[in-house]
Amino acid sequence: MPCHAASGAPVARTAIRSRSLRTLGGRRTGGPLSGGFMSQQITDAIGQLDLMISTAAAPGNGAMAAAAPAAAAPPAVATVAGGSMRQQLAAAFQTAIDAAFPAMAGEPAIVVACNQPKFGDYQCNNAMALHGKMKGKPDAPKAPRMVAEAILAQLPDTGMVAETSLAGPGFINIRLSKDFLADRLTNMLREGIGSWAPRGFAGKRVVVDFSSPNVAKEMHVGHLRSTIIGDTIARALEFCGADVLRLNHIGDWGTQFGMLIQYMAEKRPGGLNAATDEDVADLQVLYRAAKARFDEEEDFKTRAREAVTQLQGGNPEYHQAWQRICDASRREFQKIYDRLGVTLSERGESYYNPMLKPVVDDLMERGVAEESEGAKCVFVEGANIPLIVQKSDGGFGYASTDMAAVKQRIHEEKADWIIYVTDMGQASHFDLVFAAAKKAGYLPEGRTVRIDHVGFGLVLGEDGKKFRSRSGDVVRLVELLDEAKSRIVATVKERRPDASEEEVEEASMAMGYGAVKYADLKNHRTTNYKFSYDDMLSMNGNTAVYQLYAHARITSIVRKSGRNMDELAQTARVQLAHEKEVALALHIARFSEAVEDMLDDLLPHRITEYLYDLSTIFNQFYTECQVVGSPEEESRLLLCEATARTMRACFHLLGIHVPKCRI
Repeated sequence: MPCHAASGAPVARTAIRSRSLRTLGGRRTGGPLSGGFMSQQITDAIGQLDLMISTAAAPGNGAMAAAAPAAAAPPAVATVAGGSMRQQLAAAFQTAIDAAFPAMAGEPAIVVACNQPKFGDYQCNNAMALHGKMKGKPDAPKAPRMVAEAILAQLPDTGMVAETSLAGPGFINIRLSKDFLADRLTNMLREGIGSWAPRGFAGKRVVVDFSSPNVAKEMHVGHLRSTIIGDTIARALEFCGADVLRLNHIGDWGTQFGMLIQYMAEKRPGGLNAATDEDVADLQVLYRAAKARFDEEEDFKTRAREAVTQLQGGNPEYHQAWQRICDASRREFQKIYDRLGVTLSERGESYYNPMLKPVVDDLMERGVAEESEGAKCVFVEGANIPLIVQKSDGGFGYASTDMAAVKQRIHEEKADWIIYVTDMGQASHFDLVFAAAKKAGYLPEGRTVRIDHVGFGLVLGEDGKKFRSRSGDVVRLVELLDEAKSRIVATVKERRPDASEEEVEEASMAMGYGAVKYADLKNHRTTNYKFSYDDMLSMNGNTAVYQLYAHARITSIVRKSGRNMDELAQTARVQLAHEKEVALALHIARFSEAVEDMLDDLLPHRITEYLYDLSTIFNQFYTECQVVGSPEEESRLLLCEATARTMRACFHLLGIHVPKCRI
């Protein structure tokens, strides 16, 4: 909702003190399986009143007594220990709504950032909705504006708000106190940016399923998005105190292993007993050779299918060959994860294999699944096709594994939230799985579980077609990352001709790999995007290279001052007078909201947008406000340090390494 120009003077309040605290959970997001543990609500009881104050109505309007007695005092101050400013304001307005309209107690306060700063920093938009719900009831306010006035009359003084004003039919514009902003930044510098973590996530058990490459195949550019989007979501949840299980659901089971094992068995005269690690040294070569025979030779295809039976039956030779293939793949996968700085716990399809038959048998016994054309299926309302949990030939597929995984993650891992990060093409499959899990009763009573599929679009070449190498092959991810690193070396050396080889290596890795990540994450995840080395490695615009150099310039300002920022933060305080100082402080202080918004929508570009805006606003501040040598030097140095620390927090969430050396 846009901010509106205020009519009339700001509404006055009498200040009160309080000994009571209230905490605020996160905001509700997600689809029909969404739990609501993130829904915005006040969880602690309101304390006793500290002081009695008088209410102040807007000029010319004496009808507020219809909503709340004129002599009633606002309740005790409502605050949130830490968390975002938006959460803290929502807690205060929730208190005011509950006090002004007891019959509507619990109605969530709607507080949003103002998109027109000239009208305010935030806006409360409850008045019109509340008026609609109370319309026709005894003593109901006659207009939304009267609702807004009643809310303001009961708004406790948290020390956050400098002034409020009414606009339009009942929008409440809110201007934050400069002293509050200054204190918020000063305290962050003393206590760490972790004190700003959004509330509502701490202690939640969250399973994030991402990356998930297939064994015996190279990781390619298609795996890039799942890996870095999933890692960013996991990092944000960990920052907020969630207990995150990062799972790599690799494809390590299935019919393709029969093809590979049979090819290995026939490659050497000694069969599988003579197979060595050399046979799996180049998995691409192995897979292509085996696939060619499988497609061209019916006899080989028959033997390959028999090999699957031998593997699934527990034949030791076949199991050893399978293990050799998996180990070789793990080594290749780890090279990618090391470059990207991503950590995962492997739990492939084979992990769930012993669970498949019991799960299907249980679904059949309870009537959740039924037989259809020889297959065992779960039919869900509104879906055109069923979820096939066992094929007509008795085999199990992805649906079987995914149902077993959902059950295991909820009942054994005790997950409060499960997030699957795959391409958009799998959205309909996961919709079926989630609906079938709900029908099967896997979502427990008395405990809310949220499940989300985080889909993403394709990576395209500069020609707008699917990204491939010049030879037409899918681009190997390790080659893509190393190319980005090698291209940035010249820039590093040009800017730091005195840099050592170790410094060049560190900086080029940070900027090269970071550029690839940032170029992906800055896009809305559901859209396709064009992969361009020139664009992503540019020193201008919204790129990781630009952001890393912007951070380096800020740290250079601090370094050249010769001041120790940790010591300065303990003895000095941020002070805000110039409008550019205020604008910078406000944006820094909204870091928590960027994280909160990212987790609400599971959209990592919320962080990149915030980071780019932060760099822009800092440049505006630095252009107009002298730092070193000014009368305001100490305060402005603290603003620089707060900016740099907030940028580093953003880089961490995005999985981008900040070089320790000068760049």
